[in-house]
Amino acid sequence: MSRLELITPEGLRIDGRRANELRRITAKTSVFSQSDGSAYIEQGNTKCLAAVYGPREARYRQQMLSDRAILNVEFNIAPFSFSERKKRSKNDKRSLEMASFIRQTFEQVILTSQFPRSQIDIYLQIFQHDGGVLQSCINAATMALIDAGIPMSDYVCACSAGSIDKVPVLDLNNLEESSDAPELTVALLPRSGKVNLVEMESRLHIDSLQGVMELATQGCMQVHKVLNGVIKENTQYLMDRLKA
Repeated sequence: MSRLELITPEGLRIDGRRANELRRITAKTSVFSQSDGSAYIEQGNTKCLAAVYGPREARYRQQMLSDRAILNVEFNIAPFSFSERKKRSKNDKRSLEMASFIRQTFEQVILTSQFPRSQIDIYLQIFQHDGGVLQSCINAATMALIDAGIPMSDYVCACSAGSIDKVPVLDLNNLEESSDAPELTVALLPRSGKVNLVEMESRLHIDSLQGVMELATQGCMQVHKVLNGVIKENTQYLMDRLKA
């Protein structure tokens, strides 16, 4: 499919959205009872589960840090998550890169100094892939960490944006990503407005960069509203149960 077909003359994308429109986001916390915190998120047709364990004793004594916790992130994408079966393990290059991006993003935000000589583990599983995998993982991890009661300086909210036919578009789906449209993913701290991750998989012309970055940061703020709403609902539910 050519890029010309990805946006109609009326300005609609292949899934019916406008250029600046997010896919529908649904999210839940406390979905996996065996972990200290968990969250499940759907962004469009991309489905991600995050499970958090810890803080707990570091697995390997030689990795232990005397002044803070270490953060371990493992990312896996199910072979059946693609429309076409792809064999992929958690140790392939792209999966390791994704885990590294997510670890670096949260190391800046989790108050690890409160937990010296310990370890925090974040496990991420993609069950269905329809684009925006990195942003979905970051958003799910944020909710799972909050569910686990791990202190952070702020939410981390992520969103992608790209350029199709020189038009900035928000939250690309898999078909749009597969068209080789230039794209970036931004992770934002909504209270301060600080950007703590920008990840680009393809070159983006300098003339388009500012518009795409601005759209992605606006998308992050929209994501924050959704995630914060879910957390508030869950908190209210727990408070109501305690009163009952």
